[in-house]
Amino acid sequence: MLDVRLSGKTAIVSGASAGIGFASAKALFDEGANVVIVARTQLEKAAASMGQRAERKRENDVIAVPADLTKADSAEQVVQTAIDHFGKIDILVNCAGAARAGAFLELSDQDFLDAWSLKLLGYIRMVREVVPHMIQRKDGRIVNIIGAAGRTPPATFLAGSTANAALINFTRGISKELAQDNIRINAISPGPTETERATRLAEQTAQAKGISVEDVLAESARSMPLGRMIKPTEIAALVLFLVSDLAMGITGTEILIDGGQTPGI
Repeated sequence: MLDVRLSGKTAIVSGASAGIGFASAKALFDEGANVVIVARTQLEKAAASMGQRAERKRENDVIAVPADLTKADSAEQVVQTAIDHFGKIDILVNCAGAARAGAFLELSDQDFLDAWSLKLLGYIRMVREVVPHMIQRKDGRIVNIIGAAGRTPPATFLAGSTANAALINFTRGISKELAQDNIRINAISPGPTETERATRLAEQTAQAKGISVEDVLAESARSMPLGRMIKPTEIAALVLFLVSDLAMGITGTEILIDGGQTPGI
């Protein structure tokens, strides 16, 4: 078993009320990190679920911070709350996102703006707010959960895939500046993953294509050489590795977890 040595670290995880974000927050908490979970809704349920696992005596804690990262001041409030409670920030995992799927001619400007504001600008705002605290300590680990659609965009997911592509470039570009202060930033791009959000996207895609949800899910499974969707816990395991000292030489990198779905480079 790998010892990721995260006990005593403090992590912020956005989009942590469900799916990949919740799995990542839970994994960090189980490894002994203090965790600040961030989302617009359902946070109390997520925090309670993690807290129930902590009935035994332990030194780390989890706090829930409701925030809408489409608003410019929300990132600042989240980070200040983390500092007030735990005194430092070692880890940031960006996982917020809710882009709508649909046929191109049915997507409005607002659909694109909503996707870019929450995911692209939301991630950038969070990085901007945590980095000064990490610079002070000359140490930091950031993981952006992006998405394989940034490389191979489906015609029915253009709002989300354009945000993903921009974030891949942001991650690679900013890594060079942050490296001088021993801050590592990497990206994980999942393929189709077993989450509630994947079900909603399948429903929206089915409507755009005029087929059944079952057909969309079957088509997605056939496109993956492993023949199955990815589990959130598999992504969370990679998050643990990337924010640990085991990955000290890795920065500015995007790692795909997509069951072999993405063709070529």
